[in-house]
Amino acid sequence: MQTEISQIMKKHFGFTDFKPGQGPVVASIMDKRDTVAVLPTGGGKSLCYQLPALMLPGLTLVISPLIALMKDQVDALNLQGIPASFINSSLSGSEVNHRLFLAKQGMFRLLYIAPERLESELFNQMLTDLPLSLVAIDEAHCISQWGHDFRPSYMQIGTWIASLSERPILAAFTATATARVRQDIINGLGLYEPQVFVNSFDRPNLRFAVEKSGDRSRYISQFLKEHPGQAGIIYAATRKEVDTLHEQLTKKGFEVARYHAGMNGSERSQAQDDFIYDRSQVIVATNAFGLGIDKSNVRFIIHHNMPRHLEAYYQEAGRAGRDGEPSDCILLYHAGDIQVQKYLIEQTDLTPERKAVEYEKLSSMIKYCHTSGCLRSYILDYFNEAMPGGDCDNCSNCIEGELQDVTIEAQKVFSCIYRMRQQYGSSLVASVLAGSRQKRVIQLGLDRLSTYGIMSDWKHAQLVEFINRLIAEGYLSSSGGRYPVVMLTSRTRPILRGEEKLWLKMLPIPAPQPANDDVFAALRELRMTIARQEKVPPYVVFTDATLQEMARRLPHNMSEMLDISGVGEVKLERYGQRFLEVLQNHS
Repeated sequence: MQTEISQIMKKHFGFTDFKPGQGPVVASIMDKRDTVAVLPTGGGKSLCYQLPALMLPGLTLVISPLIALMKDQVDALNLQGIPASFINSSLSGSEVNHRLFLAKQGMFRLLYIAPERLESELFNQMLTDLPLSLVAIDEAHCISQWGHDFRPSYMQIGTWIASLSERPILAAFTATATARVRQDIINGLGLYEPQVFVNSFDRPNLRFAVEKSGDRSRYISQFLKEHPGQAGIIYAATRKEVDTLHEQLTKKGFEVARYHAGMNGSERSQAQDDFIYDRSQVIVATNAFGLGIDKSNVRFIIHHNMPRHLEAYYQEAGRAGRDGEPSDCILLYHAGDIQVQKYLIEQTDLTPERKAVEYEKLSSMIKYCHTSGCLRSYILDYFNEAMPGGDCDNCSNCIEGELQDVTIEAQKVFSCIYRMRQQYGSSLVASVLAGSRQKRVIQLGLDRLSTYGIMSDWKHAQLVEFINRLIAEGYLSSSGGRYPVVMLTSRTRPILRGEEKLWLKMLPIPAPQPANDDVFAALRELRMTIARQEKVPPYVVFTDATLQEMARRLPHNMSEMLDISGVGEVKLERYGQRFLEVLQNHS
């Protein structure tokens, strides 16, 4: 069995070894066990069901919400010599019927559909005749109301499965799922004694940074100047911010695309294609963009605004560096982002209990922006995973930081909160410390406190930032909710009494990436030519990681080319000679 798996994997996918976590998931499916797999973005979830699809006797049905990307996914499989098709709303009724007929005849190994299709009784009836061996549910966290991307259509999947006369193997995949969400997946899909695999959330090639830049547009412009030719996504919170930032960058001469739900379908498709096919290296977008984007050479993700919670942030940031190469994930924090997120929570129709959960998640996101500890360690801890070997020495908090003694400043803050009876939020505490004459301070008589104005040399925004940092480090706590109250903790007393000193670290600016060499550039140029000829995204031909290994190893013949990771027999026969000619011209 293992030899057969290795042969099929090399022939169709170009790999001889599994990525971490893939092997046990494939083995579970091949043992005909229901399976839940939590693998990080870039961890190779799709291989875990595509490989069994080639070995199981019947059809593998893939349920995915990524309608806009189904064609790209199917095109990529067909290029790898794997017969696959899709059914979505872009097809006519007659074409749907034709593809279902071909599926019944065993013409496909994989068939992709959207979960909304299962809401149709007629379509469900048409599926009953398919020889299903495996049903793979992608983005399975969408079934949970406690996840970050709940979709009601996913609730239909379990009902449909239960209606089948012969039950196929079920395999659910997601990149981010807490223990509660994993249980919702099992219950909602009706999985039978599933094997659950939770792989490490750690992505060592990603460099995390939080920047508190006052002029975010200027920061982004400078970053793009220092990283020419690199692919990246810039996320903004609203359509208006996307349009404004896109206009600013375009006026400065940057070639950038934009994407948000306010654009019509053809405009969005054009923007997505321009980015995927490398016609635009950078795209400015809302979080409506990116789910399922399999572009492996994204070198940076910049968040123009703070997201609401870490699940969404880590999923979006995880779209960088899928090829395993070093990539930057930068969050540009501004204090106003907190109020925007609170407003958005209040505008929802969520129950009070669910709103409380959203505020709790927001609190964790705010702490991420203010901690002076290792950012990677903070993320892993949030997902209940320990950071191996201590701090990462690679995030903005770990490298080139300068510790400063802030004991006296912290004592002033603690003393003020104590005298305000721990009944108010960080903004009002900052106003008292700064000696503000705002109406509420005077009405409450807070201007008569001994701590009033004792930090008048600080700006209000700096004080709020400092208080938030103290919360993130555990020296203060926040009650959460829409109007959080700042309180002292057990860690406060030793500082306040002068028994311990408090040191905090300053945050650095990430270093720019080095440029690619001439061989790599020539290989990318050929890849672009082939991609245009075959009308597929460049990364479908070969990923950046594969091209970089070619440039590093300079294979001289087809046999040596086959040793390159990502070069399989199918692609070697299709493209190998053309890439060898480029390599020989540079050797």
